[in-house]
Amino acid sequence: MTHLDALPNDRFVLQGHGAAGDQNAQIYGRDGRRRRSFVMGHAVEYLMADRRHHVWSAYFDEGVYSDPISADGLVRWDSGGNRQWGYRPPEGIEYIDTVYAFNVDDGVAWANYYPTFPLLEARTNGEIRLRKSPVIAPAGMAVHGEQVIMLGGCRQPDRLHRCRMTEHEVLLVEEACLTLPNGAPLRGYARPVGRGRHLYLRGASPRQWYVMGV
Repeated sequence: MTHLDALPNDRFVLQGHGAAGDQNAQIYGRDGRRRRSFVMGHAVEYLMADRRHHVWSAYFDEGVYSDPISADGLVRWDSGGNRQWGYRPPEGIEYIDTVYAFNVDDGVAWANYYPTFPLLEARTNGEIRLRKSPVIAPAGMAVHGEQVIMLGGCRQPDRLHRCRMTEHEVLLVEEACLTLPNGAPLRGYARPVGRGRHLYLRGASPRQWYVMGV
């Protein structure tokens, strides 16, 4: 198993390694029984569910260039494992090679992706918006209203970028250095988890988590 998230109907979705075409994702009930297996694609970078019964999978280059499902870079499923949508960039916009930072809230996913690192807003009503962003290759982000906080990027893993969104771009407001609650420098963290206005960071121990918000 490489990814796990909870679904709002007391079930869980799991995704593991497998060759292209394998049923590498499963849905389990709270009793531990498998309800369904399905093909999610190869090279999943992120797997996250929201409270409106949507599951989002984001991919990295190994799958984008070799697997027909992963080729979209970002895919949305229902909580039963049925594919609902795949990302298609507007004409003249680069496709997704690898998703670097990801955030999921109810009915919307936010992604920052290589090679040009725009901020992608994808809503379940079909609305897609791309904004030019000044932060290159962030590791995580929190989003609330017009406010965005991005962590890392520009080869500075401890740097926080507080930004404001306009209709077409992301504007940098201020930058700061992220430290631990005791003021000690942040020397390393596991992949951040962005859920709406909150960004979760795991510390040195699997049981040690920190949260920050917009």
